[in-house]
This record gives sequence, C-alpha cells and structure tokens, in this order.
Amino acid sequence: MTPVTGTAFVLFTLGKAILFFTLLLLLVAFTALFERKVAGFIQDRSGPNRVGPWGILQSVADGLKLVLKEETWPAKANRAFFLLAPAMAIVPATVIFAVIPFASPMPTRWGLVDVMVANAPVGFLYVLALSSIAVYGVVMAGWASNNKYSFLGGLRGSAQMISYEIGLAMSLVPVLLLAGDVMIPTIVATQQGFTEGPTTMGVWFLFPLGMAGFFFFVSGLAETNRLPFDLPEAEQELVGGYHTEYSAMKFGTFYLGEYAHMLTVAGLITVFFLGGWDVPFWSGDNIRVLGDGTVIGQPTVWKTLLTFLAFSVKATLVVTVFVWIRWTLPRFRYDQLMDLGWKVFIPGLMIYILLMAAAIFALDQLGVEYGLVYAASLLGLNLVLAAILFLVVDRGSMMRGAGFRAEQRASREIASSRYASQPMEPVR
Repeated sequence: MTPVTGTAFVLFTLGKAILFFTLLLLLVAFTALFERKVAGFIQDRSGPNRVGPWGILQSVADGLKLVLKEETWPAKANRAFFLLAPAMAIVPATVIFAVIPFASPMPTRWGLVDVMVANAPVGFLYVLALSSIAVYGVVMAGWASNNKYSFLGGLRGSAQMISYEIGLAMSLVPVLLLAGDVMIPTIVATQQGFTEGPTTMGVWFLFPLGMAGFFFFVSGLAETNRLPFDLPEAEQELVGGYHTEYSAMKFGTFYLGEYAHMLTVAGLITVFFLGGWDVPFWSGDNIRVLGDGTVIGQPTVWKTLLTFLAFSVKATLVVTVFVWIRWTLPRFRYDQLMDLGWKVFIPGLMIYILLMAAAIFALDQLGVEYGLVYAASLLGLNLVLAAILFLVVDRGSMMRGAGFRAEQRASREIASSRYASQPMEPVR
C-alpha cells in the first residue's frame, strides 16, 4: 500500500486538521478537570464533585461561565493589541500540535494516511520556530494592558521564555545526533526495533539520552509558565501578572493556552524521548514509510488504534508529572530562575552536547551497532554525568530552598562576630 496522494490527500488533511483541533480543545477541558482532581487528591480533598456525575461537567460549566461573563476593557489599554494577545498565546500550541504523530499510519481504500495533520520535512525546526512565538502573546498582553503589574509580568515572561527556549532547543541536539534526521516520524522510527530498512536503535531515547530528557522536561515547565516557574503570573506578587486586566473569554483563552502548551510539551516529550506511539516489547507496530514511498511493516486499523492508545498513556503520564510538580513544589525566586537557566542549563548543555557527540563518534568508530549495547554505553555516560551534576556541581543548593544562601551568610556573620569578640591572647 502506498501513501495517499492527490485530492484524497487534501481532503484527509482538512479532515485531520478539524478533528485534531477539536480533540485538542476537548483534551484541554478534561486536563483542567484532571488537574483539579489530582490536586484534590494531593491535598486530601475530593475536588470537583457537584456538576455532573463525579464532577466531570465542571469544565463545561466553567467554560459556559467565561463565555457569558461581561467583557471589561481597561480605559487606557491599547485595544488592538489587548485583543490580539490572547490569540497569540494559544495559536503556537495548536499549530505545533499539527506535526506530532499520534499513531502508526492508518490504511484506507485511498492509501496510507499519516495520523498527524502535517508530516513536515523539517518538523524539528518547525517545532522550535513556532514555540518561540508564544512569548509575543505574553509581552503583548503585559504591555497593552497599561498596568504596572501586567507589564512587570510581561517582562518576566519574556526573559524567562527566551532564556529557557535556548535550553529547550539545545536539549534536542543529542536527539538529532542519534536519529540523524529532522523529520519527527523518523525520530519515532529510530526508537523502534526494525529488522529491515534503515538501521534503527530499538531503544527509547529516554535511556541513552536521559540528561537531555531531563533538561527538555524542565525547560518545558518553564516554557509553559507552570510551577515552579510561574513567575510571570505570581498571584502573591503581581495579582495575576500579564493577564491581570483580562476577563471573560479573553482570560479563558490564556487559560486554554496554558493547558494547550502543556499538552503539546507532553506530546513532544513522548515523541522525542518515550518512543512516540511505539508499544513496548512488541514489534508488530513497527510500521514506517520511507522517503520513496516504500512501506515497511503491515499497517492495519487495529494497530493504529493500539498505537494511539500507547501514545495517549505515555502523554497522560507526562501530564500527571506536570500536575504533581505544580501542587508539590514552591515557586522559585526570580534570581534563582534566571541563574538556573543561564548558569546551569546553558553551560551544562554545551558540555553535554560535546560529550555526547564525542561518545557517539567513538562508538561509531569502534563499530558498535545500534542496539542495546550502543544504548547501554550512552546510558552509563548519562548516569555518570547526572551524578556529577547533582552531587558534585550542584551540591544540593537547588534542593535546599530559597533560604539556603541566607542561612549560610548568617552563619558566617555569626562565626565572624564570635571570633572578633574573643579577647586576644598576649604574645609571649
């Protein structure tokens, strides 16, 4: 079976765009409900439980409330940009969602159809380019509101997202070194164990590139403005940050944008580090379309559904970790946030990329084939680097809270004052 072409390709693409955009909006609503339920569990309470059975219609009620609320317009706001900012906050997440493959190709009577809106030849670069646009919505909302709290939140957001955008991009460089391609379906296929066609590793990149996955995950937290990186909002300091002056559905759009970004980052982590739609310990889902149209494997509809389920489970686990972190960790101070981005992540990733490139080159020169031995060698290197980062370089300073440096400074001052107060012994 060959990939679908011609008019059928155009119609399938339009249909997938409508279907996946609708699916994203539904997932955003249920993710908000899921987060409230998990937060209730963590805080030993029931969470939403009054609207619909088990509270499953709470998100519908909230959306209806936002739609029916009165719109407010600050008197001195720039109305054009004030209205455009919410759209700029949600559009990048929905557009990036289009290049994520959710399942193995599905066979139809017209040909093989990719379960993704657009199989872009430069999907990796497309993700990086579109993810950097989200900062414009934050800055625009803070400036256009003509509110000092909003403006300060916009400045914080722009500095934070620009800082961690660098780490987000650099953490994917080792993925390209192993995959050897920028097409996202090829990156997924490299993590599967094919017995024919181009050589593949057969191991999820989370194992040979564990530190890259860690850096990408933390950078994704910062990019989505989630705790402990929610400094642009910081209700205790900035009222609500860049969306302080927003109400009704314009505020709801920012709310949707945050969850849409979280789902997109979860999908990217699944694709780049968790094997995408690969079902673990099963080779029946190894289906791949080469550049010349050759299809490797036996695509079926039930395999498409099974791989879609596998992708959904992995992405749900990532979202659960996002939610768990939000309701567990406190917020960073702003100087800690910037120090982590510029003094830890960027230098650390530079060193990490050089070491991984050298290790991959050495393994290739030694003739080690892609597979378990290759992945185990890189895994060992990643474990050593993780131990150096957390036990030697960091020495627990990131884990000891905001008062760690103040306590150290106070103890030094006390020690120096005690030493100064002691009488000097006469010289004999």
